[in-house]
Amino acid sequence: MPEGDAVYRTAARLRGALDGHILTRSDFRVPRYATSDLTGRRVLTTLSRGKHLLTRVEGELTVHTHLRMEGRWQVSAAGSRVPPGDQVRLILANERWQAVGIRLGMVDLVRTGDEARLVGHLGPDLLGADWDPDEAVRRLRGAPDRTIGEALLDQRNLAGIGTIYRAETLFLRGIWPWKKVGEIEDLEGLVSLAQRLLDANKGHADTVTTGDRRPGNQTWVYGRAGRPCRRCGTRISRGEMGAQPQERLILWCAGCQPR
Repeated sequence: MPEGDAVYRTAARLRGALDGHILTRSDFRVPRYATSDLTGRRVLTTLSRGKHLLTRVEGELTVHTHLRMEGRWQVSAAGSRVPPGDQVRLILANERWQAVGIRLGMVDLVRTGDEARLVGHLGPDLLGADWDPDEAVRRLRGAPDRTIGEALLDQRNLAGIGTIYRAETLFLRGIWPWKKVGEIEDLEGLVSLAQRLLDANKGHADTVTTGDRRPGNQTWVYGRAGRPCRRCGTRISRGEMGAQPQERLILWCAGCQPR
C-alpha cells in the first residue's frame, strides 16, 4: 500500500493538473455516484491526509479517494487514451489535463463540511500541517500493552506510516517490533524519526533511509530479508504481524533490535 510520502506526491500531481481549472469532464464509474456530475465546477485544491486524498471543488464538495493496494492516479494531457476495462473508477478533466483514477480502493463524494466523517478518525498527519508529536505519543500510550509494530500502523495514532517506514524506523531506533508500547521510554524520539524519514522522501519516488540513493543501498532492512545487516552482519529476519494482509510483513535485525 502506498505510504504517506507517495500519497503526498500524488496530491501534488493532482494540484498541478487540476487546481484553479474548471472541470470539462467528470466521470464517476462507481455505482453509488454514477449519476454525479462535477462538470462546470472549479477545482479548488487536492490535499493528502495520511493515506487519503481530498479533492475540493466549488460548491462545498469534496471527492475523497484512497489508493489501497493497487490504486493510482494517472495524469496526462486532456483527451489522452483512457485505460480500457473496469479498472478506471473516476475521471476528472479540464481543457488541458485529465486525471484518471485507476483501481482506486475508495471513492466518495461528500460535502466539504463532512470530510471528518471519512478522515476525522485519523491521528496527526506525518506530512500535514497538523503534525503534533505530542498528540501522536498520547494516542500511542493509550494502549500500552499493544506491540509497537502494530501501534505504528494504526492510522488512528499517526497517519501516513506503512510497512516500509515502520521497519526502517524501528531498526534505526533499535526496537524489537513486538516490544510493548508501554516499555518504550522515548516514544517522541520514535515518532519524530518516522516524520523526518517521510519528510525526507516526499519529494522523490525512491524510498531512501540510509542516505545512499544507489539501487540496492537505499534501505536498512526493508526488502533485505535473509541478507546480512549493514551494521552487524546478522541476517535480516522476516515475519508477519497485524490483522490486515497488507500490514503483516515485518522485517528486523535480531542483532540491532534485540528481543
